[in-house]
Amino acid sequence: MSDNDIIRVENLHKWFDLLHVLKGVSFSVTPKEVVVIIGRSGSGKSTLLRCLNFLEEPSAGTITVAGHTMTMAPGIRFDQGKAVEMRLNTGMVFQDFNLFPHMTALENVIEGLVTVKKMPKDQAIPFGIKYLQKVGLEEKKDVHPIRLSGGQKQRVAIARALAMEPKVMLFDEPTSALDPELIGEVLDVMKQIAFEGTTMIVVTHEMGFACDVADRILFVDKGLIVESGPPDQIFHQAQDERTKLFLEPIRKVQQI
Repeated sequence: MSDNDIIRVENLHKWFDLLHVLKGVSFSVTPKEVVVIIGRSGSGKSTLLRCLNFLEEPSAGTITVAGHTMTMAPGIRFDQGKAVEMRLNTGMVFQDFNLFPHMTALENVIEGLVTVKKMPKDQAIPFGIKYLQKVGLEEKKDVHPIRLSGGQKQRVAIARALAMEPKVMLFDEPTSALDPELIGEVLDVMKQIAFEGTTMIVVTHEMGFACDVADRILFVDKGLIVESGPPDQIFHQAQDERTKLFLEPIRKVQQI
């Protein structure tokens, strides 16, 4: 970890009642780095991501995002105001889009600008169009989500997150709810964003994407980061037996 880190996580724990989901996770991310988190379902990947922007309240540990730091521990009151302030530095893209069905694509994209950043609507609209253009959907700006494909919905969700101009983009299995033929269009947009220098943390099962785009891969198992390294090392020279066991059948199927 260094002073240059845009995200720093130190000894992060999360309990759900008696279930200890995150067990002292520590890692850091530098500006423009793309970090991909992989692991089995139920290993704590999504919980880790949700703790980073405080959609889940961490049980203990320290999180730093873009120079803002919060330490959590049992008995210390959770600072909700500080969490909201820190959340403004992260953009989140979910598995299931979370678009407002009664709003058009453009209205969905600018909603945060208007309600959170208090930007006048006439000023927010050009921002919204700019980011719909970025994801290739300017022509769908007046269309409601019900008339969009799953891939288009997810691209609108990405545009919505980008419009807030966060310091870090968080993706929680963004293609897992999509039909196979729609996955590529979302991954293409994510690759474009990564190559433009956006700092990204991505939870995904798309190992080809991880190979092509990640600067570093974290393998999470039972609430711990078991192994960390560049894609070639993780996929072909993994050191930990748990990483090898997880990746062996995937490599055979996806020919990585």
